[in-house]
Amino acid sequence: MIKNTSYGYGALAILFHWAMALLIVGMLALGLYMSGLPQTDPQTFALFQLHKSIGFVVLLFAVLRLLWRAVNPSPKLPSHMPVWEKGIAHLGHTGLYAMMFLLPLSGWLMVSASPWGIPTIVFNLFEMPHLPVPGFLGDKASAEAILKLVHEYGAYFLIALIIGHVAAAMKHHFISRDETLRRMISVRMQRTD
Repeated sequence: MIKNTSYGYGALAILFHWAMALLIVGMLALGLYMSGLPQTDPQTFALFQLHKSIGFVVLLFAVLRLLWRAVNPSPKLPSHMPVWEKGIAHLGHTGLYAMMFLLPLSGWLMVSASPWGIPTIVFNLFEMPHLPVPGFLGDKASAEAILKLVHEYGAYFLIALIIGHVAAAMKHHFISRDETLRRMISVRMQRTD
């Protein structure tokens, strides 16, 4: 089944979830690795270009995923969950979606603000144009520094959200013993409405 039901996720939602999970974890690992490289390292330029290229894929998938979610609502949370736990789950998901947009956009703006003017060549296929940098961020060097902090601390916040998300999934699977994790793994968890 492609679409979600009120009980389980459809194939497209599951595909989006796991593809985004792999891309985002890969991006975080790559970002942490390349941020430790000296600017003179021969790998640095290629890794930054790869990081930016994958960032555009993440941004595209985030838009498509949000559009799919708008026309194909998520299944209900388990009925046994307390209201406070449902609230935390909604906050966590909102945070994850926010970071899926904030990180690629802050990275794109950071590159656009850079006084170096280095182009972004997406997968060595085409150049992505720079965005206009908001004037309230100051001159290009100041804007780049602010956006770098937003991007960096946003990545750390996303890591914390992912750890919380995985911990919640494990709690549901091993402690609550409900279907929460299983329904994001297989469409067989669906029941017809």
